[in-house]
Amino acid sequence: MCGIAGIAGYNGDPIRNIEVMNKRMYRRGPDAGGHFMDDDRHVVIGHRRLSIIDLSEAGAQPMESHNGRYIIAFNGEIYNAPDIKSELETELGSLNLRGTSDTEVLLEAVSVWGMDATLNKARGMWAISLYDRQTGSIMISRDRMGEKPLYYGIVRGQFVWASDINSITAIEGFNNPINRSIIPVYFRYGYIPAPYTIYENIYKLTPGTILTIGAPYQLDSADITPYYSITETAVNSQKNIFNGSEEEAADELESRLKYALKGQMLSDVPLGAFLSGGIDSTMVVSLMQQISDRPIKTFTIGFEEEEYNEASFAAATAAHLGTNHTEMYVGYKDVMDLLPSLSEAYGEPFADSSQLPTMLVSKMTRKHVIVALSGDAGDEFYCGYNTYKDARTGLAVMNGKLPFLKGGIRRGFGALAGGLDNILSGVNTGLADNIHKLHQVLSTATIEEYYRAMSDNSMLSGLIASSVNDLGIPKVSDDVYSDGLLPDPESNLMLMDMLQYLPDDILTKVDRAGMYYSLETRIPLLDADVMEFAWSLPLSYKMSDGITKKPLRNILYRYVPKEMMDRPKKGFSVPVSKWLREGQMNIWAEDILSSNRAKASDYINMAAFDKIWQQYKKDGRYSTVIWYVLMFCQWLT
Repeated sequence: MCGIAGIAGYNGDPIRNIEVMNKRMYRRGPDAGGHFMDDDRHVVIGHRRLSIIDLSEAGAQPMESHNGRYIIAFNGEIYNAPDIKSELETELGSLNLRGTSDTEVLLEAVSVWGMDATLNKARGMWAISLYDRQTGSIMISRDRMGEKPLYYGIVRGQFVWASDINSITAIEGFNNPINRSIIPVYFRYGYIPAPYTIYENIYKLTPGTILTIGAPYQLDSADITPYYSITETAVNSQKNIFNGSEEEAADELESRLKYALKGQMLSDVPLGAFLSGGIDSTMVVSLMQQISDRPIKTFTIGFEEEEYNEASFAAATAAHLGTNHTEMYVGYKDVMDLLPSLSEAYGEPFADSSQLPTMLVSKMTRKHVIVALSGDAGDEFYCGYNTYKDARTGLAVMNGKLPFLKGGIRRGFGALAGGLDNILSGVNTGLADNIHKLHQVLSTATIEEYYRAMSDNSMLSGLIASSVNDLGIPKVSDDVYSDGLLPDPESNLMLMDMLQYLPDDILTKVDRAGMYYSLETRIPLLDADVMEFAWSLPLSYKMSDGITKKPLRNILYRYVPKEMMDRPKKGFSVPVSKWLREGQMNIWAEDILSSNRAKASDYINMAAFDKIWQQYKKDGRYSTVIWYVLMFCQWLT
């Protein structure tokens, strides 16, 4: 795992700027750093290295291709690099490499096949920048699902890119204003979806795409083309539904996962896995232990609050599987100590509060290993969220199949709720919030609209400063999704989450938490062949009779007794809602709100927020809204 950065068409000191960009992403690559400069074309490329494969100088970057044409800066892992190497050797007759790094294999593959064809062959996670010395063009690319971040844009007339948005803001003279139009989107989701960022003229590269730009490196001349589409994968796979039994589906999925794990477990440094005690991570660890000839190192954090604690379950499954298990219990003080680092770790406003335990487990794990595998993405691919189950109720509401909400009665309730919503807008009372939600739900026409309504925080419209609300709000994946694209509602909702929530929330959370402590995280459920097969499964194979993630359970129960796993899902979180109302965390929150009030008032209606804050202190309502505001205000500091 590494960090990449670059400036094209530079108009300042290139060496000083690339060095400061490298320095700002030191945590992504503490082992080594370097840069390449082509002064004739005004291009400079930087790299920070976290050595995982080939720890020698032969793996140093930026790296030059054997033919001298290309310079690459690469962040990530190509798990099937040995297969690509063999294919190159067959095609070329021989292949003399300097070392054993996957970066060198990738670079030589691009030299032979080109970027698009190479990435379609590659299995892994990445952010890549490739400079063509012959043409002067630059290509940057991001992996299929967005495991690795990649930012780009214009700073003082220069085209820039980096793994860390903090590297871009470190450029001399950076003065890009805050993107005011994206503020309502942040307060809707608690994160900023691609392609946008918190700054004007700075963007996130969309997963599965390649951006190509040539001199004079102006953004309006950049070409962004997809090499992979999760939507096309879903549509095509749903047309070719797997016709074997559920047991045969589990066999095939297990085979694909084991093959993916063999690649993802390759490492020249210590490797382990997160083990939460839930279905997904336990299944991944079970297969890892089957493949390994020694005990896998597993890591869990426990919480002092019993309702959030799954450490005892994780310990029991670790003992059953025979892993080398490490656990650490954390509490209020650990979270308090972590709070000041959140803005630096995430770089822009980000308010999924499960970022706290994710950072804590990453910090603990990094003391023992440098690479950790996780069970993320099981919910999105195998119908794991309760919201997918709830979709059926929503569908019944919309179709008028509930006896008390038929036809005109439903429309009448919707109109009444709409009128009350207009009257109460901006009041921010519990009644206003509930009326607003009722109006949204009764006004929906499709299951996707229902899903948006149920997850929408637009009661916050009264919380946004009028100068921000008056701007045009950019469209994001949730807004432009083609409703009814797939045959059943649950599959449509899963695809919606894969296009936005998974990359922009879940994968962002995991990557930034790990990288803050120089820990590489890998997610085997995002292997391309595993994802394609998941989409080919009938919905009933994923969820039926209230049981979710059935294929993963069917694999897991081959290694762990079912009775060990049959318990309610607790999730991975800490009691932020409770803690914010008392003691030191309440003092911290009050200080954040007070010290940033003047800045925040440019974007937030602080008078409206004060009502929410007081209501929250009384009964704990609006804790999610409170966290969104606190993370935004802390970022403003």
